[in-house]
Amino acid sequence: MAKLIEKVYGEALFELAVEEGKTASLMEEIMTVKQVLADNPELAKLMQHPGVPETEKEQVLENIWGQSVSREVTGVMLLLLKKEHYGQLPLVLDYFLEKVREKERIGIAYVKTAVQLSQAQQAKVEKRLLETTSYRKFEMHFEVEPSLIGGMVIRIGDRVVDSSIKTRLENLSRQLYQIKL
Repeated sequence: MAKLIEKVYGEALFELAVEEGKTASLMEEIMTVKQVLADNPELAKLMQHPGVPETEKEQVLENIWGQSVSREVTGVMLLLLKKEHYGQLPLVLDYFLEKVREKERIGIAYVKTAVQLSQAQQAKVEKRLLETTSYRKFEMHFEVEPSLIGGMVIRIGDRVVDSSIKTRLENLSRQLYQIKL
């Protein structure tokens, strides 16, 4: 059921955004909304609390989001609230973001390195990923993991490219254990 809710509402918001040419602006708004929701879990508890009247919940949403996000986004929030699906809001927003990324060919890359990369090195990694994939843009997430020793691990979706020294040493170790003397 939850999958159906996120798809129905997320798809409706996406189609509206495409129709009105607002995919980029709504994407930015939704990323901000998601961050605020993640930083304030009490808000979700309040919005789902059965003891708070629906009119008060609507007023809270209007007060928080009315001036800062578009009518389309607040409309989806209010609709989910009225239909008693407000708990599915994060999933609906994620679905929308996924559809926009798919349409705009925006990939999400997670890059782990043993040491912090400079801005120039990060730009070079992103440029190389753009050259070797079908994406037009990337949301890059860099992380330092000293245990890699050297090299890097890149994850895009369900694909992983691991060129770390740690993995090479583990593979070499496995091969040496398989040698029969």
